[in-house]
Amino acid sequence: MDDHTAHSSCSAPSPIQQLPAGQVYNALDSAPSGLTAEQVQTRQAQYGKNQIETQKKRSPVLLFLANFTHLMAILLWIAGIIALLAGMPQLAVAVWMVNVINGVFSFWQEFRAGKATEALRKMLPSYVRIIRHGQEQKILAEDLVPGDVMLLAEGDRISADARLITCSDLQADQSTLTGESNPVRKTADAVLKTGLARAEIPNLVFAGTSVSEGNGTAMVTQTGMKTEFGKIANLTQEMGADKSPLQKQLDRLTQQISVIAISFGVSFFLAAFFFVREPLAPSFIFALGMIVAFIPEGLLPTVTLSLAMAVQRMSRRNALVKKLASVEALGSTSVICTDKTGTLTQNEMTVIHLWLAGREFEVTGTGYAPVGEVRENGRTITADNDANLRLLLSAAALCNNARLLPPNNEFGRYTVLGDPTEACLGVAAQKAGVDPHALAEHTPRLRELPFESRRKRMSTIHQLETPVENASRIAYIKGAPNEIVRLSTFIRIAGKTEPMTEELRTQIMEANDRYARGGLRVLGVAYRLLRPQDGLPVALSAYTPETIEREMVFIGLTVMADPPRPEVAAAVEQCRRAGIRIIMITGDYGLTAESIAKRIGIVQGEHPRVVSGIDLANLSDAQLKSYLKDEIIFARVAPEQKLRVVSCLQEMGEIVAVTGDGVNDSPALKKADIGVAMGITGTDVAKEAADMILTDDNFASIVHAIEEGRAVYSNIRKFLLYIFNANMQEAIPSAMFLFSRGAIPLPLTVMQLLTIDLGTDMLPALGLGTERPEATTMSQPPRDPKEPLLTRSVTLRAFLWYGLLGSAASAFSYFFINLRNGWPAVPLASGNDPVYFQATAISLAAIVFVQIGAVFNCRTERQSVFRIGLFSNKQINRGILLELILIFALIYLPPMQQVFHMAALDIWDILLLCAWPPLILIIEEARKALARRNERKRRPGKAGETG
Repeated sequence: MDDHTAHSSCSAPSPIQQLPAGQVYNALDSAPSGLTAEQVQTRQAQYGKNQIETQKKRSPVLLFLANFTHLMAILLWIAGIIALLAGMPQLAVAVWMVNVINGVFSFWQEFRAGKATEALRKMLPSYVRIIRHGQEQKILAEDLVPGDVMLLAEGDRISADARLITCSDLQADQSTLTGESNPVRKTADAVLKTGLARAEIPNLVFAGTSVSEGNGTAMVTQTGMKTEFGKIANLTQEMGADKSPLQKQLDRLTQQISVIAISFGVSFFLAAFFFVREPLAPSFIFALGMIVAFIPEGLLPTVTLSLAMAVQRMSRRNALVKKLASVEALGSTSVICTDKTGTLTQNEMTVIHLWLAGREFEVTGTGYAPVGEVRENGRTITADNDANLRLLLSAAALCNNARLLPPNNEFGRYTVLGDPTEACLGVAAQKAGVDPHALAEHTPRLRELPFESRRKRMSTIHQLETPVENASRIAYIKGAPNEIVRLSTFIRIAGKTEPMTEELRTQIMEANDRYARGGLRVLGVAYRLLRPQDGLPVALSAYTPETIEREMVFIGLTVMADPPRPEVAAAVEQCRRAGIRIIMITGDYGLTAESIAKRIGIVQGEHPRVVSGIDLANLSDAQLKSYLKDEIIFARVAPEQKLRVVSCLQEMGEIVAVTGDGVNDSPALKKADIGVAMGITGTDVAKEAADMILTDDNFASIVHAIEEGRAVYSNIRKFLLYIFNANMQEAIPSAMFLFSRGAIPLPLTVMQLLTIDLGTDMLPALGLGTERPEATTMSQPPRDPKEPLLTRSVTLRAFLWYGLLGSAASAFSYFFINLRNGWPAVPLASGNDPVYFQATAISLAAIVFVQIGAVFNCRTERQSVFRIGLFSNKQINRGILLELILIFALIYLPPMQQVFHMAALDIWDILLLCAWPPLILIIEEARKALARRNERKRRPGKAGETG
């Protein structure tokens, strides 16, 4: 059944919202007395349960096994097997344990994620009050069917989509669907206007929303997955979990490493067997050792550690990450699609201006805290020294149903009960010295004429403590300025009541239009003294809008806005410097959205493109993608439209982060490369669908998280640079042996090669994963998602710069021992040549000492390591200490000497080794200084790094 159209039994083609309330029963084949038992049974069979359906999920067993069968995991399983074949079971077990630990950790992360549908189901209420068989009943919400008559009261959560039949001052909180927190006034009248978004139709209510005020009855039109709520659930379920940019790059890197490792292994096997004439078995073992040496066993632990450390730092900056891979996705972000209310703004309406007959006041202070003052021309004004100001704020505070709540144990800040627009009027009154509570006691309310969308105003009648001009009662009225001005025949000027003129009306409306163009909300305020001699009835019950709301005295205008968070403008500017675009997608009106976007710098053009949900529906994907290349704001959009915008951006090659807090945001949050939910105002659905939760609902926290995400990718590259330069140092000694046809005895044995990869190198390498973001991290454009982890620059620096420097140091050390002690003729024949064992020991130790210098060099890309503190990374310091302990244990402990073919070194050998770290460090610092100087020359007029 489609609630846009009448029931099939009714020939009327009109959408149900256009039907008079009395005809709705016929359209849905129901009655004021509700459905009969037979109708309920038939419809339950036809439409099923009123609940959110879940899609079948993958088996936990398959999810678990998937973490052990991806490319890098397979490579590590093979590496372990190779180590086992080479007669090194301990190393095989070590490699496999790396795989097991990472696999279990990844599974646990995935198992905890992806529960958005369960959260959607929890949001629907368990019971609902209805009328069936002419009697009121309380039934399970899942038993509702189209045609049921629901009874709605203040505080009720609505269980299905429905058309209002009757209502009394009913307001609905639709923030879960629209993201906008202001209550929406509802009506039971037919709505003939077309072109409205679903949430804008005032006689429809929706599943998952709630009644914030008033009561009424409603006819159920849709249940379960057919509701707006269910459609969002279906969109969310259909979003497949795509791999993060990092996961895609790791797959690609694994393929590259596999090709490199196998190529080196095969090459060395062929050279050893055919060129050097080594026997088949030793050649094969030698080749296997080279393959294992080129596999970076520490990559997965480093990635995990980098992500985990970034998560810890982000949590201290109000960002909680649910999935580790999401951290790096943040770092790749090129576009942020953000909502407005509560993220860019404080979600606390604030009076910022007051207008009194040509006088304009500024109100300082933001939010609901009554801290600030009223100023005119820079001078503080209070209600005690300005009668007109007191009258305006007193009227606004009394014609008001909201209450301000001070901080308590549950909330550490001021909060409100009721309409935020009304609440801020009371706050403004307090800033001027007017106490709303004392005012209400001295001027008690007698009656209220509630706001109606038709009248666009509300009135309250009060008892005056002291009669004024023979009147003991007074009516305060507030509402749309044009309506208040139209009904006012007088105006307050300089403490006196003067006749309203056309010139004054024009002046008031010009001020109103000026504020409205700035995206501000404006309310007009007036009063009327109620005197019996004016022909008014005495009985309060006889007061009506027609008798009260006329011949009013206009007081002034109150101007309010949801102010931007003070730190957002700086965060937006930081995004601009970092090459990240920001697109506002809001449920608010376009003029308001444009005003906020200009104030905080999201748009800088004079006339940015503002696209409404209705406009968006008429755009093709090609047109939308064309629009997305320029400054653009989306206003009054539906959930599927927000999802469409995100999808188009991704098709354009962008890495998209999306913020949201409502149910309406959940499909886009799940579709995005990184979904960011609000922790304070966010619904459970949004939090479950998102990858990250902001505990302070602050846009600036996203920017901090992006910085950490960029650092993660940079740290992984630093790790690869460090690891692969060691690979070159391992390969060249072996090449010396092969290409000299054995004349140069093998400087490193297979066991020693594997010791570097799985022992000495891994410990400091893990420390590189904990590096903090560099100073220039947010001054660079977003990384091209197609750019591989192992770039040409990284490869050249690793193999042809660091690798050759380290190889030269290792070869020099090797020859240093040999030339000093004589060249061994047959190094392995006797099995106990101390000179050869000393030579291999210093070759291995030289690589370790060179790597100590290299790990410091790898900590920064261009910046001097001395700028960030040479020993500031404690994890690296501990890694260096442990690898030194390990290498000296291998050299000096007899059991280790036997296994690893080592012999003790003397003091001159140790002094030679100690010279390598500072020398390597100095050479690289000189290269970085030269690179910084060349960069400054290429960018004249821009401040380069100072080093």
